[in-house]
Amino acid sequence: MILKGIPVGPLGANCYVVGCEKTKEAVVIDPGGDVARIRMLLAEQGLSLKYIIDTHGHIDHIAANDDLREATGAKILIHEADSGMLGDSKLNLASFMGFSTTFKPADKLLTDGDFIEFGELKLEVLHTPGHTPGGISLKAEGAVFTGDTLFNGSIGRTDFPGGDFDTLINSIINKLLALPDDTNIYPGHNSQSTVEAERKFNPFLR
Repeated sequence: MILKGIPVGPLGANCYVVGCEKTKEAVVIDPGGDVARIRMLLAEQGLSLKYIIDTHGHIDHIAANDDLREATGAKILIHEADSGMLGDSKLNLASFMGFSTTFKPADKLLTDGDFIEFGELKLEVLHTPGHTPGGISLKAEGAVFTGDTLFNGSIGRTDFPGGDFDTLINSIINKLLALPDDTNIYPGHNSQSTVEAERKFNPFLR
């Protein structure tokens, strides 16, 4: 598996490029801006983009959706419960940042338990609401991409529209901490961690 991560956009959200070493098919997770850098990373790795996956519908994770789709022909995927955020600047928080930005609809809506296949790889969709109603995490072999659900030593905010603290904690405990301890966590912001480290040291989960 090819895995590269870069911070993008004004809030430095983590954008991940995941590719199949054999077929060179790839996905981009959370293209929150800097489309030229994302395309350069794909080119450097010789990857062909199949899917753009939004872990949730906030602007710092979706800002390059339309530009990247137009440039590559890749399909945009988002959980069905967050699909309406793409076209609503209040829900996607663009208005919170002083913009009225909206985005075109996704090509496919995801639900819990779906598998996203590219090359010889696949990601399992784990519905992990709480930060947003349609927040998802993406499980790969030995890794999970958690968006803004779970961070290194912290958790996602729940004070935005659609957020709920109890729902978020339940998602983390029942979906993420249920994974093997040595599972690497690749969050939507800041540095990576492991399931074991978050279970032991995350102050919100003790």
